[in-house]
Amino acid sequence: MNTKPNSDSNDASQSDTNRPLSERRCVACEGLTAPMEASQAQDLAGTLTDWVINENATAVSRKINCKTFAKAVTRINQIAEIAETEQHHPDLHLTGYRHLEIVLTTHAIGGLSENDFIVAAKIDELLK
Repeated sequence: MNTKPNSDSNDASQSDTNRPLSERRCVACEGLTAPMEASQAQDLAGTLTDWVINENATAVSRKINCKTFAKAVTRINQIAEIAETEQHHPDLHLTGYRHLEIVLTTHAIGGLSENDFIVAAKIDELLK
C-alpha cells in the first residue's frame, strides 16, 4: 500500500481563499455548484484589472486592444494555454483585426463560479 502523500494534489489550495486567485486551480463543478451571487461576483471582479460583470451577473468580460492582428492572435494562443491548463475555457472574440474580448462564464451552472475569476486572474498576470 502506498502511504506517500500525493504531492501533486492542489485540493487545499483550490478553495484556499487566503491565496491570490492567480495561484488557485480550477475545480470541475459539472453543475454541482450553484452560480455565484452577484455581490460576490462584484467583489471578486474588484480584485481584477478591467473585468466587467454583465447585468445579470452570469458572465465576466474584459476587452483589450492589440497593436496588430498578429499580436492579437498571439494573445489568443496564450489565453488558450491558460484555459487548457485550467480546463476552463473563455469565449474569445476578435473583431476589427485587433480588438479582443474575453468572456468567462461557467456554462455547466449557467452563471459565474470561482473558476471564472481564477482564469481571469491568470489572464491578468499574462497581460501585465
